[in-house]
Amino acid sequence: MLKEELYQHCFACVLKKLKNLETQKELLSIALNSESKSSAGDKHETGRAMIQLEREKLGGQMAKTETDYKKLLRFKNNITNNQVALGSVVITNEANYYIAVSAIHYVKKEETYYCISPQSPIGALLLGKKVGDVINFNKISFTLLEIH
Repeated sequence: MLKEELYQHCFACVLKKLKNLETQKELLSIALNSESKSSAGDKHETGRAMIQLEREKLGGQMAKTETDYKKLLRFKNNITNNQVALGSVVITNEANYYIAVSAIHYVKKEETYYCISPQSPIGALLLGKKVGDVINFNKISFTLLEIH
C-alpha cells in the first residue's frame, strides 16, 4: 500500500539522519578532545569555541529529528478521513504530497510524492482541505484531486 511505503520511507530517512547526526556528534567530541590537548593560546580558545558552536547547532538538529521520529511513531496507524491531516497522501493537479515529516521525495511508478511537514508552507495550506478545494502557493493554483 502506498501510504505504508511512504511512511516507511520517511521513517528510514529520519533514522538515517539520526545516525548521521550521531556520527557528527562523535567526530565533534573527538575534535574537542584533541583541541583541549593543544596549547596554542588564543588559537586554541577560538578552535574550542567554534567546535562548541557546532555542537550546539548539532544539538538543535538532533532535537528536531528526534521530534520527527516521535511524530512518526504517534501516527503510524492514522485513519484517513475526507480532510487533509497528518499522515494523508494528497494528490493534486500539480504534485503529490505525503503529510508527515520533511524527507527526500519518494518515487513509485514514475509518480513523485513529496514528503512534507504539516508546518511547511504548503503543508500548512493543505491541512484541513477536502477534495475539490483549491490552494494557491507561489502563484500556482493546486486543486486537490484525492486524499488517502
